[in-house]
Amino acid sequence: LFEDGAAAIRRRLDAGAEIDYPILAELAAEGITDYVALPLIFSDGTINAITFSADRAGGFHTAELEVVYDSIAVLARLIETHTLRRTARTLMETYVGRQAGSRMLDGLVKLGDGERIHAVIWFCDLRDSTALAETLPMEEFLGLLNDFFACMAGAVMDHGGEVLRFIGDAALAIFAIDGADHPLDQACTPLEGTCMRSLDAARDARARLERVNLKRQGRGQEPIGYGLALHVGDVMYGNIGVPERLEFTVIGSAANEAARIEGLSRELGHDILISSEFERCFGNQIVSLGHHQLRGVGQAQEIFTLSDPGLAP
Repeated sequence: LFEDGAAAIRRRLDAGAEIDYPILAELAAEGITDYVALPLIFSDGTINAITFSADRAGGFHTAELEVVYDSIAVLARLIETHTLRRTARTLMETYVGRQAGSRMLDGLVKLGDGERIHAVIWFCDLRDSTALAETLPMEEFLGLLNDFFACMAGAVMDHGGEVLRFIGDAALAIFAIDGADHPLDQACTPLEGTCMRSLDAARDARARLERVNLKRQGRGQEPIGYGLALHVGDVMYGNIGVPERLEFTVIGSAANEAARIEGLSRELGHDILISSEFERCFGNQIVSLGHHQLRGVGQAQEIFTLSDPGLAP
């Protein structure tokens, strides 16, 4: 069908048809008596295929196959529509995230569309990125950056978070507190469950990066350093930009404060920092590092870190 442009393929398996494709041997072993494959031609000329099989004696009747054949053009249009939507959803989820992609496919595509949500905000940044970019070959720096994001963003997504933006060598993500839609959230309040998941994600990201750094050190390369902040607050989750070029992200003082907290990580000597607002919502598994001034924030804030320090990167 794909290579030779055949109009159809039929194999009468109960009538001694040639077993010339592996699938036919499998179907015959299952008791299939008749096999038909037809091309599905999409509007752009792409050839796909659809197959039918029967297990009754004698296989398909001619009249049945005529109905199928006459329906193929309509069926191709229907399947093409569903395929395009699935492809669009996959692309949207890949480039803007699962939750944002779903919202955009549901029609939230106008400037200013959005909603106010309560969330754990995750902000992480690659340490010494300017020096690395200047000293490493571009391909090696790109590989390092992708390793860093694989550890950080991979942990966020595996624990139910949403990566919203890659900002150069930094990443912004959220864990929305919007109900018990995760198994861990069902064992406690949504707020507690979300905070627990974000802490688990931070530990997971740290462990992943430690494994990457062990491999890098074995190759004589410098370890990857980072800072990571967890904060809780209200943000506006929606579209910003201009009508011709929109971005689905979160805005608000809480997102800015998360970035400011991460900026203290080198000064305080801890890779993972946690805000006082997070501690008020969920004070387990974290310890205080004292009060510190955030750039652009009037009042000093108490900063916390994980109670288990982990391995040094």
